[in-house]
Order: sequence, then C-alpha cells, then structure tokens
Amino acid sequence: MPPLPSLFQVPIEPKGSITCTQPSQRVYLLTFDSPPDNRLTPDFCAAFVLALDILDHRSEKGVVVTTSAIPKFYSNGLDFESAFKSNSFFPESLYPLWKRLLTYPMPTIALLNGHAFAAGLMTAMMHDYRFMNPHRGFLCLNELEFGASLKAPMSSIFRQKLPNPNTYRTMVLEAKRFNALEALQEGIVDGLGMVPEVLNFAQEMQLGQKAKSGVYGRLKAEMWRETVGYLEDYVGSEKVVEEKLQEEEQRKGVAEKRVVEWEDSKSRRVAKL
Repeated sequence: MPPLPSLFQVPIEPKGSITCTQPSQRVYLLTFDSPPDNRLTPDFCAAFVLALDILDHRSEKGVVVTTSAIPKFYSNGLDFESAFKSNSFFPESLYPLWKRLLTYPMPTIALLNGHAFAAGLMTAMMHDYRFMNPHRGFLCLNELEFGASLKAPMSSIFRQKLPNPNTYRTMVLEAKRFNALEALQEGIVDGLGMVPEVLNFAQEMQLGQKAKSGVYGRLKAEMWRETVGYLEDYVGSEKVVEEKLQEEEQRKGVAEKRVVEWEDSKSRRVAKL
C-alpha cells in the first residue's frame, strides 16, 4: 500500500512532527514522531492539541485515530526534566491535552503500536477506544518502580474506565506489564490489530456518524466529570495532596510516639522480672 498523502503536519520541537493522513472517509490518522520514544514534553503536548484543533475547526466531523511512527513506542510517558522544572507543565501543557482528548467532539481511538508506559498509557486512556498491536509492546503503570505518586486525574481515569477494579490494583501496586492479549482480557483495550482492524472497527461501529449531532463532546464531559474536574482544578487537587501529606507526617509522629511508649513499657516489664 503506497504512503497516504499528508493533510497537514505540525512540528514538534526540536526534531519531531505530527502528521495527519486520511486512510478512509471521515477517518483521520494522527501519527506522532518525536524520537526517541514520544515523551510528553510541553512542545509535544502543544503540537498534539494544535493537530486536534485543526481537525476540529477545518475538517468534516469523523473519527480521530492517534498512533506513532516509532515502531517500539506509542509513548514512553513524561520527560521528567521538562515536567518538573517548572510548575506550569501540568496545568498548562499536559492537563489541557488530556482534557481536549477526553472531551473531544469526535470519537477518538488510540492505536497502540508499541509500548505505552505511565503517562503514555494515561494519554491512551483519555481516548474513547484503544487498539493494541498484538505482536509488540506492553502497557504498564511503572510509577511504583521509580518512586512517583499518581496525581488525581492519573488515577481517576482508570477508576472510571476500567471494568474491573482489581485490574487497576494490579497495574498500580504490582506495576504489571500487560501484553496485548492480557490488556484485551482485562478491558484496558477494546481490540487488537493495526490500521486495517481499526478502520474495520470504526466502520462496524459507525463511528464516523457519531459527531454529527454536535453533542458528542458534551456527553463525554459529563460521563467523565470526575476526571475533567481534576484536570480543570490543578491548584485545588494539588492543595488536597499537600494537606494529605501533612496529615500523614502528623500521623507518623503520633505513631512513632506510640511505638516508643510501647517499647518503654515493655522494657519496664522486663526489668521487673
């Protein structure tokens, strides 16, 4: 099959891009290529949002599929240097992208051609549907392995979308790597395959027609209200986290005092023998 002509291309600094093609009527394929592994930098997030805006405002309503030109990775998650060197990354880069995807006025499908780890998997969860390459890649929340906590919308999206809470427990507390078949069995993805299978799915589900009434995005905003609320109220959700951390430090102090008193009491009892 010859390469599809590009509808448009959005650059990702310093050396990447998002290319839009149209493999079928009313199906738009956004392919990102930001070596080495499509990290979610501020430039990547801005380019992604712009590509979605272009389709929303300049194209016929249809279905948006996202995938990667890098065979090994859909996305390997955050770039920690850019994510944490300023306080603006989450409220001004990542969360606006996630909210745009979660409430997008057309059906969205994440085609996971390779690994999707941590925030890369979370980005896929913000889509309406997920398909996974049956021959390559793992899905994993590996924050446990590198000592990172989950922010409110990072957790709530899995609570809202996974059919079985035990699956999320396994993802978070065991950092399990799910292959394609396991991901399908647990309801993390909706199907297996690549572009042909995604096109068949979109046709069978008549997804190209769903956005015509104009309420598709509003329906999703209400469906996922909890996560949308966290994405919109970064300051409020971070304040809650700070308060919980302070409470935990106080609890530790009280618990340490109880343990010391117990040890002292035990020593006194032994001394009387």
